[in-house]
Amino acid sequence: MSDYRPETICVQGGYTPGNGEPRQIPIIQSTTFKYATSEDMGKLFDLEASGYFYTRLQNPTNDAVAAKISQLEGGTAAMLTSSGQAANFYAVFNIAGCGDHVVASSTIYGGTYNLFHVTMKRMGVEFTFVEPDCSEEELEAAFRPNTKAVFGETIANPALTVLDIEKFAHAAHAHGVPLIVDNTFATPVNCRPFDWGADIVTHSTTKYMDGHGAGVGGCIVDSGKFDWLAHADKFPGLTTPDESYHGITYAEKFGLGGAFITKCTAQLMRDFGSIQSPQNAFLLNLGLESLHVRMPRHCENALAVARYLKESPKISFVTYPGLEGDRYYALAQKYMPHGTCGVVSFGFRGGRMAAETFMKHLKLAAIETHVADARTCVLHPASATHRQMNDQELAAAGITPDLVRLSCGIEHADDLIEDIRQALEAV
Repeated sequence: MSDYRPETICVQGGYTPGNGEPRQIPIIQSTTFKYATSEDMGKLFDLEASGYFYTRLQNPTNDAVAAKISQLEGGTAAMLTSSGQAANFYAVFNIAGCGDHVVASSTIYGGTYNLFHVTMKRMGVEFTFVEPDCSEEELEAAFRPNTKAVFGETIANPALTVLDIEKFAHAAHAHGVPLIVDNTFATPVNCRPFDWGADIVTHSTTKYMDGHGAGVGGCIVDSGKFDWLAHADKFPGLTTPDESYHGITYAEKFGLGGAFITKCTAQLMRDFGSIQSPQNAFLLNLGLESLHVRMPRHCENALAVARYLKESPKISFVTYPGLEGDRYYALAQKYMPHGTCGVVSFGFRGGRMAAETFMKHLKLAAIETHVADARTCVLHPASATHRQMNDQELAAAGITPDLVRLSCGIEHADDLIEDIRQALEAV
């Protein structure tokens, strides 16, 4: 199935029914699984056999959907999590612990920034945030002897900066660490970071992959390309025996293609338990089946809206990487030539009050914390998703007080533009 094109994988990847079996992925809504002998179950606990014993670790429904996402990204293994936040936490914490350091792009989603800058800092993991447009020399200067990973977003939420994946991958690999890329906004339909040197990809599946605001979820995908054993001293969790699993060394037993996800499942999911429910995984799969159809419409609508806003005298700036003349247009064309995402960010000459007035008068676009949905929604990040940041941190993240994030759905573009037009009249 991995040899098929993305459109086919979206519809049929991850699950192939046998003779007389359900055509749709079954929802295995069970916490536990029965075995004939203790010896059979013991092999599972020792990671000597494949199978299921408790849904907190793995579930057949979840694994089928994770396999589809892995195929879409061109990876070797994947796991679902309860949210995108859990996916990013697991992806980093799987290789970086107390006393370690991570380099991250500064223009990442506010919730992820808070996770890194506040919560994981309390756990002893330090982060250095760099501008996505930093020079190679500035990026190089951010690394330390204890750096364990580099993190960025394909398209940042909501700053809409485009990560120069090759630049960040080259720097990460020069220091013997992996590049982790959150690919939520682009999705594998528009960008596959592994093709450009990334090693681990994460997703908030709550967004475009689900696409209908039905279920919160996340996913981690491993490229299977990073050689943990070649940098054994940096990653002892993968390259030395795990006494909690009878001395298994993940990188040796499961190889490049399976070590990262196996450890993440066997250790972190076991201990933190941020599992996606099988019901949500089922809903996620329904969304994935139309992802390749929806993404072009999201992008077309966003481009039409961006072009309209660009002509308004009341708008001070428009940021959309698919818009000609945008600061990131060239990078977007390099990494995402067939489309970027459906999100447009823009600001008002009248400042914060003008932004708030505009939002109050929208009729089709609903004010929500959500984004990347089939229905158009809008948000004022400075007073919502990024309100925990001070002015300096907001500026570093590419957020101004007047910035509005508009997530264009799959309605008719003319109706979206008419809604924007009438709301602008009130400003």
